Amino acid sequence: MTYSHISYDVADKIATITINRPEKMNAFTNIMLNEMCDAFDRIDADDDVRAVIVTGAGDRAFCAGADLTPEGGGGPFASSDPVEDYSDPRVRDGGGKLTLRIYQCLKPVIAAVNGAAVGVGATLQLPMDIRLASETARFGFVFARRGIAPDGAASWFLPHIVGRPLALEWCMTGRIFNAKEALDGGLIRSIHKPDELLPAAYALAREIIDNTAPVSIAVTRQMLWQIPCADHPMEAHKIDSRIIYSRAKSGDAKEGISSFLEKRDPVYPDKVSTDMPDSFPWWEEPVYK
Repeated sequence: MTYSHISYDVADKIATITINRPEKMNAFTNIMLNEMCDAFDRIDADDDVRAVIVTGAGDRAFCAGADLTPEGGGGPFASSDPVEDYSDPRVRDGGGKLTLRIYQCLKPVIAAVNGAAVGVGATLQLPMDIRLASETARFGFVFARRGIAPDGAASWFLPHIVGRPLALEWCMTGRIFNAKEALDGGLIRSIHKPDELLPAAYALAREIIDNTAPVSIAVTRQMLWQIPCADHPMEAHKIDSRIIYSRAKSGDAKEGISSFLEKRDPVYPDKVSTDMPDSFPWWEEPVYK
């Protein structure tokens, strides 16, 4: 696929997705949705990609929400043929399609929020694992001020990240808030000067890449996103026991121990494309007995 609303680059095992409509403050479009989903498909299929950074082009916006003009597809207000069956795929929220695709990613995803992140620009970063922000970043879950409701499965993601009371406040007021409030609320990890934001994101990605096994990261990412939603810690015990048992026999585990004892950098042999544990993905099969 040729990209027109994002750019995609890979260097030093890091994929960078740049939301690339700076003249429109990187407003979200249906084209952008399809391009970003395609980029994440490429990322999961490429063993040379070990981490992902998502940012916005220019210095004004990460993504200033849905493009409500005809050029952008009209956002959620776009007219369409009447749909009587709400299970019809045409009913599906585009932001949710993207957040679920990011949620399923097998690589760590870091958001470098370089400016306004409003509406879908706020919700699309929620399934990313670590969020860094510029001093100029602004956030807003503004849906109630537009007569709609939160998109992108934010009603699931946001309370898991910042807690229900703060998620309710931000979504019910719909106000725009600054990076300091986002940091205090736990939405972002850190605040950086604009010219230091991407270097900080790349340094964090580098720390993951240089020190960890890719298969371990893939399973850990899904464990920490999914298992906290279980009803009892026994569910976590069942899953992690199977994964640990499988990984303990892997080439990665042998290399991890050898490199530690020999005081050298590890060179992990296993690949996400071919060496995932037998019990992965556990949520697609009845693994409990």
